[in-house]
Amino acid sequence: MEAELYMQQAIEGLRVQTAAHSSTWHLGDEDNWSADQDSGLIEFSFADGTIAEADMQIIGTYNTEDGSFLWGWDHPSVEEPLRAHAKLARQFGEQHNLPNFTDRLVACTEDEAWEFTAVAARLGNANGAYRGPAGNTLVYMTFGEVKLHKP
Repeated sequence: MEAELYMQQAIEGLRVQTAAHSSTWHLGDEDNWSADQDSGLIEFSFADGTIAEADMQIIGTYNTEDGSFLWGWDHPSVEEPLRAHAKLARQFGEQHNLPNFTDRLVACTEDEAWEFTAVAARLGNANGAYRGPAGNTLVYMTFGEVKLHKP
């Protein structure tokens, strides 16, 4: 029950964070997004020239063709420094005997992938989370403090 309550609180917390980002700097209305693993930054660009930038972590990727989630803590395409929040989620899964958090590859829905990301965001004290499309794959990420600027 403790783990279930934590997960529900994480989901609600992420919902509130996302609504706040949407109303303040228009997360969800971006023209483009990019994630740079070398710098560890996620960037959102908007029609008015505003750029929103934040540190990021990669929680995992969701394959829309087969409904599988590959955790970032053991993902061949995720650089080691960007795995920290995913590793926190794995530890949570180990503590609460939750195979969806400890199995490297999980069959799940997109909603469940968001739940995994919400838990990782809460454990990592993230400022928010984002799901970005990359072909048939969705990349689930958490992000830190957002800095806005115009070039």
